[in-house]
Amino acid sequence: MSWTTYFCTFLILASGSFAKIYNKSWWNNTIFYQVYPRSLYDSNDDGVGDLPGITLKLEYFVETGIDAIWLSPIYPSPMVDFGYDISDFTGVDPIYGTLDDFKKLVARAKELGLKVVLDIVPNHSSDQHEWFKKALSGDQKYKDYYVWADGKNKDDKTPPNNWISVFDGPAWTYVDAVKQWYLHQFDPRQPDLNFYNSDVQAEMIKVLKFWLDLGIDGFRVDSAAFIFEDERLLDEPRSNIQGLTSRNYNFLRHIYTFDLSANYKLFEEWRNFADVYSDTNDQDQKMMVIEAYTDLDHTIEYYKYNVLPFNFKFIRNLTAASTANDYKREMDEWMNSMPKGEVANWVLGNHDNPRVASRFPGKSDHLTMLSMILPGMTVTYNGDEIGMVDKRDISWENTQDPQACNAGQENYRNISRDPERTPFQWDSTKNAGFSKADSTWLPVNKNYKKLNLAKQVKARRSHYKLYKTLALMHHKEPALTEGSYKSFVANDNSVLGVIRSNGCRTVLYLLNFTKKSQTLNLSGEGLPSLLVVKASDVDSNVKTSKLVNVDKIRLPAKAAVLYTSL
Repeated sequence: MSWTTYFCTFLILASGSFAKIYNKSWWNNTIFYQVYPRSLYDSNDDGVGDLPGITLKLEYFVETGIDAIWLSPIYPSPMVDFGYDISDFTGVDPIYGTLDDFKKLVARAKELGLKVVLDIVPNHSSDQHEWFKKALSGDQKYKDYYVWADGKNKDDKTPPNNWISVFDGPAWTYVDAVKQWYLHQFDPRQPDLNFYNSDVQAEMIKVLKFWLDLGIDGFRVDSAAFIFEDERLLDEPRSNIQGLTSRNYNFLRHIYTFDLSANYKLFEEWRNFADVYSDTNDQDQKMMVIEAYTDLDHTIEYYKYNVLPFNFKFIRNLTAASTANDYKREMDEWMNSMPKGEVANWVLGNHDNPRVASRFPGKSDHLTMLSMILPGMTVTYNGDEIGMVDKRDISWENTQDPQACNAGQENYRNISRDPERTPFQWDSTKNAGFSKADSTWLPVNKNYKKLNLAKQVKARRSHYKLYKTLALMHHKEPALTEGSYKSFVANDNSVLGVIRSNGCRTVLYLLNFTKKSQTLNLSGEGLPSLLVVKASDVDSNVKTSKLVNVDKIRLPAKAAVLYTSL
């Protein structure tokens, strides 16, 4: 072994040891995958995905290079909001299976070394939850589990204030039997829980413990920014956004119902509880990841309370028309805002937004490659690894999304989230291999015979094969697992570049935003003089293993290419 090789090996080992001590979170450098249970795999041929179906596919995740799966809600629910209206926080809805099915899923995941994270929705319950039923029956203890208020004018039943639901319309519903209004920041059938009540907080700790006792590895907290609201119930000010009516959520600035400081303190307490639980039971630290569609400052604030906020910059701020400078700005802003030593994360898609391949036509590989080489954790949504696209032609009769149904037949297409929730396309057999049922809960995309996992596994080049290559790099390449981060823009905003380096190993990512090939001289960027092509997007046809001189890199039109040091 040469002195240089010995020194680099020492640096890598030392750096790895330091990283393990400095950042104990297992989710650093993790590939995190959202499973939408209704759409992954149907094991009993009723047309709906289920827990046994997920269990049957766990090996697929491991083979693909995925480290952890997050399950969208599986709790008993009337399905007013597809499981985000929970009628029992410690059960499993029969449509997905049983609690025993869940235990088997977790046990098998542990055998495979796969982490399991569960969605939790603490802001509200279903109106069919036993707590709310007792509240309506006059049980004062459970009435205090929810947010009730007198009307402004009791005689004419005017709502307590002007607050508006996320689903539009008043955020209050009057109950004659109680002679008061209850708060619901979402659907009226989703009454808000009162987290100023210590009993409610204790109930939720019991819920956390229940699922932790079953062996899960953490929680993804839904609608985290809505938990607390100002107790004074003051009217919220106008937003002054033009073209909105007083029924539209964005008609108001939500200064009394959103992003309150008490939210952060609650999740810090949950984090502390989970840490004590882990230490007591000699387990890995539990993940506590926060969903909050808020501004950057409020998002970054969660880090200060030792919980991980999802980074939605790629979803909210980038489009197919974005430039190299736009990409650089969004990446740098997160990296520069995040407290030192914390874990970055990059969410490309989820069940509430159009798929990556539909938002960025012909560019989904570009985004996948980028998210895989950036520092921290990357988050993949159910089917995006094979480049699935939205099914935009779902008929009104087949529409399932409650928001779309509420919008009516004329407007449902503009609101529906069904297009990104269609069944996973496993192969070219009936229903894309998702189910043997005569019909599925949502129709399968008609393109499934051309776009499916089985075909991509056999293909010479495919989205899936690229994803697996990237996953291996994400886990094994020292420049990615412990390297520094630097972004740049070249050739008059034509090319985006990202450099990751640990001093011995280097990874370079280049993305050409133009329809013309670009030649770059990157000799001033501190790169090795020779690099080798490691991967490229499916359409670019750039040959892997090709050596390139750093002072004359030719980048094909619209291509994304990954290079590594020799």
